[in-house]
Amino acid sequence: MGKGYAEGPAAEEAERRLEELAAGVPPPAPPDRAAVYGSTVDDPERHFIGWRDDVDPDALFASGQAWGVAVVRHRP
Repeated sequence: MGKGYAEGPAAEEAERRLEELAAGVPPPAPPDRAAVYGSTVDDPERHFIGWRDDVDPDALFASGQAWGVAVVRHRP
């Protein structure tokens, strides 16, 4: 009789990953995420404004709330 927790897709995935680690295969890199940088009245130096998912850089620039707006992809 199986132990329940040591069976199924999750256990198979964990075993596969252990084999990859033993073989020296590096873990997959986390996905890149787009960040919005720019200058504002409160902080004229270029700084992180928010994630692209949450901030519309075009609307931010068009409204005059920020300038020098750039979208930079990096890993969180």
